[in-house]
Amino acid sequence: MIERARNTIAPLAPGLMLAATIAAAAAFLSAHYGAPVMLFALLIGMAFNFLHEDGPCRAGIEFAAKFVLRLGVGLLGIRIALDDLAQIGLTGAGVLLALIGLTIATGFIAAPLFRRQWRFALLTGGAVAICGASAALAIAAVIPHNDKTERNTLFTVIAVTALSTIAMVLYPLLFQILGFSELQQGFLIGATIHDVAQVVGAGFSVSDRAGEIATITKLFRVATLPVVLIAVVLTLRLTQVGKGEGRIPLLPWFMLLFLALVGLGSIANLPGPLVAQVDMFSRACLITAIAALGVKTSLRALSAVGGGHLAIVVIETLALLAFATGALILLDLL
Repeated sequence: MIERARNTIAPLAPGLMLAATIAAAAAFLSAHYGAPVMLFALLIGMAFNFLHEDGPCRAGIEFAAKFVLRLGVGLLGIRIALDDLAQIGLTGAGVLLALIGLTIATGFIAAPLFRRQWRFALLTGGAVAICGASAALAIAAVIPHNDKTERNTLFTVIAVTALSTIAMVLYPLLFQILGFSELQQGFLIGATIHDVAQVVGAGFSVSDRAGEIATITKLFRVATLPVVLIAVVLTLRLTQVGKGEGRIPLLPWFMLLFLALVGLGSIANLPGPLVAQVDMFSRACLITAIAALGVKTSLRALSAVGGGHLAIVVIETLALLAFATGALILLDLL
């Protein structure tokens, strides 16, 4: 058994060590320079693209880009407890669900205008609507792959991370100019910014209470990820979209892990240090997977996507902002 384990792990070690080293370097640079760690991991990873060619690192890089990625997404469920989400209320929950649906629909409307396929519309719409890079990675894991899937996934991660950083700076100023209260600003920040880290940064820059509302609102969006994935999988299987282009999977194990952790956190009072450690490990897995995806992607291939890709993500982002602001004004929430 030991020999079998050794024979299984040994081929993976060089690639896993490369991805983990890039992830550690990205975390160091992010901590010291304040830029998004995912972006650093991607850019450094792409610099090592030559190591993904036939060689000792290939197997481990493939493992990190698939299994480690799915493990990281599954462990995200440790952050969420149903008691926290209940603070949103039925009206707030209904608004957020509507925003998610409208944003994804915007992607499907915009994509054909720029001659992009449904996969890209779903990747970008889901990433903008739910939780940025994590949603893009999770959606990419359940849709049938083609030769553009990994390139489009990486582009989506880069785009939503960059737009989240811009939004973190601009949105609090915009919402203050529009005269929203602190609680309303927190709700809008949580409802419109893509990545969790930027939501927290923007929310607490307004006030502690706004930061708390922003975080809870964002976690509600994260909690809808398995629901969206189930809907995607069922739709693909029923309509046979993408048939012949790749296997349409059943509900993947990492989403079951996500749901199990949400349920566990809701019925049991988990120790804070344990939750923090699992959350940190989940984040490390995602950064390592992003580094591996970066190694797998050449800068030349990424530069070939064209301006239409960016235009779609920007349209979805602006649509989400407009929908959320309009809903808050019309319904007089908070």
